[in-house]
Amino acid sequence: MEALQSGSDTLFVLLGAILVLFMHAGFAFLEVGTVREKNQVNALSKIFADFGASTIAYFFIGYQIAYGSDFFSAASELSENNGYELVKFFFLLTFAAAIPAIISGGIAERAKFYPQMLASLVIVAFAYPFFEGMVWAGNYGFQAWVEGIAGAEFHDFAGSIVVHAMGGWIALGAVVMLGARNGRYRTDGSIGASFAPSSIPFLALGAWILTVGWFGFNVMSAQAVGDISGLVAINSLMAMVGGLLAALIAGKNDPGFLHNGPLAGLVAVCAGSDVMHPMGSLIVGAIAGLLFVWFFTLAQNKWRIDDVLGVWPLHGICGAWGGIACGIFGQESMKGLGGVSLTAQLIGTITGVVFATLVGFVVYAILKVSIGIRLTEEEEFNGADLSIHHISAAQK
Repeated sequence: MEALQSGSDTLFVLLGAILVLFMHAGFAFLEVGTVREKNQVNALSKIFADFGASTIAYFFIGYQIAYGSDFFSAASELSENNGYELVKFFFLLTFAAAIPAIISGGIAERAKFYPQMLASLVIVAFAYPFFEGMVWAGNYGFQAWVEGIAGAEFHDFAGSIVVHAMGGWIALGAVVMLGARNGRYRTDGSIGASFAPSSIPFLALGAWILTVGWFGFNVMSAQAVGDISGLVAINSLMAMVGGLLAALIAGKNDPGFLHNGPLAGLVAVCAGSDVMHPMGSLIVGAIAGLLFVWFFTLAQNKWRIDDVLGVWPLHGICGAWGGIACGIFGQESMKGLGGVSLTAQLIGTITGVVFATLVGFVVYAILKVSIGIRLTEEEEFNGADLSIHHISAAQK
C-alpha cells in the first residue's frame, strides 16, 4: 500500500508538472498574439530559452535555497519513493520558470535577448527561491514571525503572491528600466502609436492554454493524491468566470480584455483557492477582472508605463489582490474554511510586493548600466525577429 501511495503521489505531481509546463506555451502564444508580427519569433524563442535557463538555475541553486535539498546524491537515492522528490522539483520548477515568462510579456519588442536570459538566471537562482522558501518552507522564521503577530501564518496555497505578484512586480521594474517602445508616446507625453495585437487568434489560444493548465497549477498544488480537493477546482472555475465576465463588461467587448479577464481571476484565486467558498471566489475573480482593465488602462494611458501584455496589472495587481482577498473570503464568517488572518495576508502581501519591486529595479538597473538591456533604435524598428534571430515569422 505504501508503494501504491508513493507511486500515485508521484504520478499526480508529475501530471501537475506537465500541465503547468504546458502553460508556458500559453505564455508564449499570448505574447505572440499581442506583439507586432516582426516580434513573434522572438516571443516564442525568448520564453523557451528562459525556461531552459530557469531549469539550470533552479536545479543547481534555487531549489536548494528554497528547500535545502540538492540533487548531488546517487541516482539510487534520488529515485527513492518512486522519485517523488524529483517530480516535486519538476512541478515547482514550472512555477519558478513562470517568473521570466511573466516578465517577458512586459518587456516585449525592445529587450535584448541574452541580457534577459542572464536576468532570468539570477532571479530564478537567487531572488525567487529566497522568497519562495520564506513562505512555503518557513525559512528565516518568516512564517513564525507572521503567526506571532497575526495568530495565523501567511496563506498562499498556489502562489498569488509567491509566483504571480513576484513576477508582476519584478516586471514593473524591468519595464520602467527598459523604457517605452519607440513611437509609443510623444515627447509631450501623449499617446503616439497604439501598436494593436498582431493576432487575436494566437492571443486567444494562449489564454485558453493558460486557463486549462491553471487547473493543474492550482489543484495539484496539494502535491499528494490524498490532499486533493474539489473545492480548489471549483473555486478556480468560479474565479475564472468572474474575471472573464467582469473584464468583458468593463473592457467594452475588447477581445484583449476578454481573454485576459479569466487569467486575472485565476491569478487572484491562487492564494485562497483551498479555503474560500465558490461564491466568494466568484467575487474575487470579478474584482480581479475589473482591476486588470482599470490598471492596464491607467498604466498605458495615464502613467505611460509601456507594459506590452499588461503583466504588472494582471500578475502584480491581481496577485496582490488575491493575497489580501484570501484573508477576507477565507474567513468562516464568509463561508470559508477559516484558519486565515487578514493581518497575516496583508503582511505577507506587502512583503512580497516590496521584495519583488526592489529585485526588479535592482537587477535590471545593474544590467542596464553594465551590459545594456535594450535593442538599438534601428534594431527595434526592424523588429526583434530579424535583429536577433535573423528570420521572420512569415516567410514571403
